[in-house]
Amino acid sequence: MSALVPRERIEQTILVIRGHNVMLGDLAQLYGVTVGRLNETVKRNEDRFPSDFMFQLTKPEFEHLKSQIAISSSKWGGRRHAPYAFTE
Repeated sequence: MSALVPRERIEQTILVIRGHNVMLGDLAQLYGVTVGRLNETVKRNEDRFPSDFMFQLTKPEFEHLKSQIAISSSKWGGRRHAPYAFTE
């Protein structure tokens, strides 16, 4: 049985983007899966999720986010595509 994640830890990972409270890769970590696996699962099962369950950040949003939380650039082995934001 897995332990519950403290509420404070979850609240610290919530960002506001486009007026929505969202989580990025931290959501995958809470579920114990990789970000790639979470994205793949949602895309393969779109009919099981509300249409506004996730959205992909725009390039300007992604650039701003990188500057705010120090995501490494692709030339250093970091993220190559804008992440998906999960709203629920």
